Amino acid sequence: MLSFSPRPFSAASVVATPKGKVFVKRHHCSVRDLNGLLEEHRLIAHLAAVDEVGGSKRLVAPVLADCDGKTAIADREWTYEVQSVAQGLDVYEDAVSWTPFLCGGHARSAGQALARLHQAAVGYDAQARKTQQLVSTFTIFADRSPMERMEIYMESRPRLRDYAEQRNWRASFDEVLMPLQARLEPWLPYLKPLWTHNDLHASNLMWSGAGEDAEVLSVIDFGLADRTNAVHDIATAIERNIVEWLRMDEAGAEIVHIDHLDALLAGYEEISPLSYEEAQALVAMLPLVHCEFALSETDYFLRILDSPEKAYLAYEGYFLAHARWFQTAQGRRLLEYLEAWVKQRSGARGGER
Repeated sequence: MLSFSPRPFSAASVVATPKGKVFVKRHHCSVRDLNGLLEEHRLIAHLAAVDEVGGSKRLVAPVLADCDGKTAIADREWTYEVQSVAQGLDVYEDAVSWTPFLCGGHARSAGQALARLHQAAVGYDAQARKTQQLVSTFTIFADRSPMERMEIYMESRPRLRDYAEQRNWRASFDEVLMPLQARLEPWLPYLKPLWTHNDLHASNLMWSGAGEDAEVLSVIDFGLADRTNAVHDIATAIERNIVEWLRMDEAGAEIVHIDHLDALLAGYEEISPLSYEEAQALVAMLPLVHCEFALSETDYFLRILDSPEKAYLAYEGYFLAHARWFQTAQGRRLLEYLEAWVKQRSGARGGER
């Protein structure tokens, strides 16, 4: 073994073999069983089959198969996958989630890469993934009945349901999340279903270098991928990279990187411009986009790790606190900045609606 990945939720290593280096990833079956892993692999195969997107080299390499053509292998309680080592440098190898890009140039290239992924995913019409651990979904806030959707979401997650009931989830849902849903609701009809990455942060990208002019060469780790929509994925990229959540409780800290936000959106729209309605939906989606993954993490910590302490951090510190942050001065400024961005781009395009 040449290296170990420090990233959570699975064990991963770069391994030297007689035929070259490969990336080996191991999952416990309670988190990702054989069928769950194959859901990811079918998406990756589709993206990899698109050799060129917009005249650029593909960003996604196919998962390697064994002599029987299998891309995932189950061995007792473990599930394995083997991938080629992704092209490019792992510039953010030691970065943790919710830390910013090194520079605006990286943010712009990440936006371009995300747009290219979305273009490549068009036409991939597989059903949404089955219920499983640690997948970023968009179901609860996808229509006008979010509280009913929340009930349905928890039906297959009894530990999460019991935990949320103990914490009087309906009261906090009504107080914190329903006003945000009301803002998103008018724009829901304009969101087209699309399979998306759902975890595009800098450490899931491989780079041509570390400098300002570096480009994304590869996109890795589709573990959170599911059928959501492009706006959901862009909002997730903003949440993951633009706000330094780990400094949220640091008094006086400016934790929003507006210059990187501008660059990320500009890079995306260089390849795939958003409609007026999609831009409005992005503003409304941002305070909600983390919710379902935060709930998934809460369930993971309860059911798989049996850790009430970590579940508390995921539920109170992530699911609720991140939504509440958008009511703070910095959170409101971020949303106001995005609202101004919508008006500016709409005006520049002749009042497009």
